[in-house]
Amino acid sequence: MGAAGGTAGGGDPGAVGSSDPGAAGSSDPGAPGSGVPHASRSALPAAPGWTVSPSPSPAAYADAVARALEMIGDGELAKVVVARALDVTAPHRLEVPELLARLVAADPAAHAFAIDVSAPGDAATRTLVGASPELLVSRRGDRVVANPLAGSLPRTGDPVEDARRVAALLASAKDLAEHEHVSAQVAGVLGRFCAELDVPAPVVIATPTMLHLSTTITGRLTDPDDPASSALGLAEALHPTPAVCGVPTERAASAISALEPQERGYYAGLVGWTDLAGDGEWVVTIRCAEVCGDTARLFAGAGVVAGSSPSAEVVETGAKFGTMLRALGLGDVA
Repeated sequence: MGAAGGTAGGGDPGAVGSSDPGAAGSSDPGAPGSGVPHASRSALPAAPGWTVSPSPSPAAYADAVARALEMIGDGELAKVVVARALDVTAPHRLEVPELLARLVAADPAAHAFAIDVSAPGDAATRTLVGASPELLVSRRGDRVVANPLAGSLPRTGDPVEDARRVAALLASAKDLAEHEHVSAQVAGVLGRFCAELDVPAPVVIATPTMLHLSTTITGRLTDPDDPASSALGLAEALHPTPAVCGVPTERAASAISALEPQERGYYAGLVGWTDLAGDGEWVVTIRCAEVCGDTARLFAGAGVVAGSSPSAEVVETGAKFGTMLRALGLGDVA
């Protein structure tokens, strides 16, 4: 097991939990007993003694999205993912096992992880904790699965409204185009390694806080004995996808450096494992936080394409923070 950031290496795991490949979320978000309950926006009020500092502010983040839209309008980019952070300080030490247990309880289908990412010389342990809904790639023998997610709306808790949002996602030209950027690139990369590849139409899956367009891509490897076709080799070939970076990749990465005031660290990287046979599973490090003592830095990002709205991306990233905020015992303070 290891973790990898956009430009960084990783460490050993403290604990890990994972679902079956491609199983995160539910395709029927309004159905009773779906296993993915909505996380009520008013269920967990902000607790006294905590401080939450956004980086950048929501207004500055909206400005960054507007700048990204200008780049897209000028033809520099087709898509770029713009992220923001929340710095949270608790009135007590944050216990990683408790956070992990809450994440698993809230969404058993997610890929939960807790990885020690301390660097030599750090005065205290730093742990990357999260519950990712996004499987980058899984390999078992000659079979591979990838589950790119892109194109999202927050859940509301109202089954009628959530059903309307599911239909809206499936009919949204903007969201379908955003999703196509990701699924097409993932399929294109896997196609270099696979003799067979199936890329179905996207569906909508639900997490406790979000609705996502999702495509489960499956394939059969041409040469499973090729080291490049190991789970790690495939993950290296795929990362970073447009789900966390953009299109074209290098220009999007440059734009991210210009648009985001904070370093991403291990956010939008990878966590997973590969065995000696080449089998394994790697997921995208989203819905996560870096925890150290009584502090946590949370991350959330949104894909910006032509037709995106700065205010809507503020709302979307705020909803994505909800996964970790609720694990911390906080409400919607983003």
